[in-house]
Amino acid sequence: MENTPTIRAEIVKYLKQKDLTMTEFGHMIDLNVGTISGIVTSNRSISVHQLDCITMGMNLPPDYFYERYIEECIEDFSLNWRKISPFLYRCVELNRLDCIQRVVSMLLDNPAYPPLLFELAEDSFHKGYKDTAAYLYEKVAESEKHQHSERLAVCQYRLFTIGIGDDQIQNLQIAARFEPFIDRLDEVDQLDALKDLANLYRALSQWNKVYELAQIMRKRAKLRYGMKQEFHKKPKDGPLFAYIAYGDLLCAYACDARGDYEQGLIYIKAYTDLSWVKERDPESLHWLGLFQGWAKINTYVNRLMSGDVSVLPDYVEYISGEKEIFAGLLNVVEAANRYNLDIDHILDRFESQIAAYREPESEDIYTQQVLSDEYARFWYKLAKYNLFREKYPYGFKCLIHAFGKSVKINNVLLISNCSGLFERFRVHADPETLVQYQSMLLEVWEKNEKKDGFLFSS
Repeated sequence: MENTPTIRAEIVKYLKQKDLTMTEFGHMIDLNVGTISGIVTSNRSISVHQLDCITMGMNLPPDYFYERYIEECIEDFSLNWRKISPFLYRCVELNRLDCIQRVVSMLLDNPAYPPLLFELAEDSFHKGYKDTAAYLYEKVAESEKHQHSERLAVCQYRLFTIGIGDDQIQNLQIAARFEPFIDRLDEVDQLDALKDLANLYRALSQWNKVYELAQIMRKRAKLRYGMKQEFHKKPKDGPLFAYIAYGDLLCAYACDARGDYEQGLIYIKAYTDLSWVKERDPESLHWLGLFQGWAKINTYVNRLMSGDVSVLPDYVEYISGEKEIFAGLLNVVEAANRYNLDIDHILDRFESQIAAYREPESEDIYTQQVLSDEYARFWYKLAKYNLFREKYPYGFKCLIHAFGKSVKINNVLLISNCSGLFERFRVHADPETLVQYQSMLLEVWEKNEKKDGFLFSS
């Protein structure tokens, strides 16, 4: 096998090809001749900054020499974080996870390095390099000897945040893996983690878990608020009192979802009256306004779902002024299906907004998970409404849309409901709809057929 030339040999070859002296090349790349000479004629170590300058001067991709740099300048020398860390940070920027993996494998046996790798992971996470951050968090967590350490818990929290995606079954597994680490976080991160986890379970319709986590978040935030002590850092989702009120809001959602509307109304009244809040800075006033608005609209929803359909006109007028209308319309369609209401005039009023709706993009768990789930459920409920009123073409169009979205997020309950509803009205489906549905059903089967867990062998 032909040996790969060293970095120094490549530089010498380039200088000869271009008929350049070391002085001329040094001027081109803004390095002094002594540095160039030391790199070319001796075993002087090359810094990653010098390597980048040389690579740029040779008109090569910035990471062209990185594999050889590991072999020649890291593996063959004693480990030195001051030298290694600039290289790792450059690998992050250039998405060279393979190089990071090679170097990290050399560092993990030394207990001095996991804390430094954790800092690199945090920097990568906050700059949006999620794949690299996830790898680093995994390795730091594996090497963490103190199993009750806060650093280990933060690694698990970040892995939870990074890992959440479209697949609801996978999300449930990720949530269960992270939950035991919440109590090991600091007080601020505990509140944020409880809120994130509760919102995820909300999207998964795990209402008992939502209620449990909301109660814990509410209790811890209330205790801290009563102590009137400043946090060493601010919670990410608003002032401290907002976590108390948001706990009541989530408990109200859980009660309403379980049909306990009387208890749900008690929780709504709890975050309606926030007269105990003393803060009056702009941020606090903003949050107080939000909770007042949520309390008003959720009181309508609570009454509507409990059977008081007289509030429907007022509720519709209220949601018409909202920027996001899908959650409100979902409640309207649900009430129509539950109490056999005619809402055609309401749907006509919002027809253009329904047609133009695009799911918002965000990395926060509420937008990413809750709104995505509500979007799928809206189309299923709307399909049900239309099919039972013999509006078959539009009903099946809504149902196909709901089925596709349910498959994407792997919402097993909605997939089952969509299939059952389709079979209920199959006789009214036109040939094109039948073909489309059967194709989607086959796609689901092919996706899941190998996950049944059976293995026959001798």
